[in-house]
Amino acid sequence: MNRTEGTNSRVSPEQLAHKLSVYVVTDEREDVDEQLRVIEMALQGGATTIQLRRKREDGRALVEYGRRIRELAYRYNALYIVNDRVDIALLTDADGVHVGQSDISCQDVRRLVGDRIVGVSATTLDEARTAFEDGADYIGAGAIFTTQSKDDAVVCGLSGLEAMAKAVPQIPIVAIGGINLQNAPDVLSAGADGLAVVSAIMQAVDPTSASRGFHKLIRTSHS
Repeated sequence: MNRTEGTNSRVSPEQLAHKLSVYVVTDEREDVDEQLRVIEMALQGGATTIQLRRKREDGRALVEYGRRIRELAYRYNALYIVNDRVDIALLTDADGVHVGQSDISCQDVRRLVGDRIVGVSATTLDEARTAFEDGADYIGAGAIFTTQSKDDAVVCGLSGLEAMAKAVPQIPIVAIGGINLQNAPDVLSAGADGLAVVSAIMQAVDPTSASRGFHKLIRTSHS
């Protein structure tokens, strides 16, 4: 199967920013089939990236589930990213890996995944600068607001996001943490290239409509 267009670190930052613009992170619901249905609805609405993030799943289940997400993502020309687990990313032919500050270092991930996309979470300016210097393809900046999806997340706020966007303009900044359709315009104005969301799409009454709303906001902000 051919990898989607613009799915490795050799594409331009502008191309990658477009592919990361509506970035949906999976939740922890037990019904996997229902989650896949919601993911497809999000893709139908314009989601450009799906991140597999299931902390409580065992390895075998993650491989099976990741392969199903990969098929959906490729069908809609979207990126498929795996959170933390480099082994799962490689086994399921993911477009990339996203790691946090306590995970494997960006440099070590790069040694394992080659040209695949590597994203790194950052809450501070120093973390963002280090991630860029270590070869990250994009920064996951946040949490921007408090969020029920990750109740222990440290909040950097809109001011922190703006500072990171100005300090590391060379690569895309994807904002995460408590983002919804109401506050998304402020997040984009603060310098985010992409919006990473969990509940605002995964828990929406109509995930397709919610995804379409984020897509429209980003398109308008970049016009």
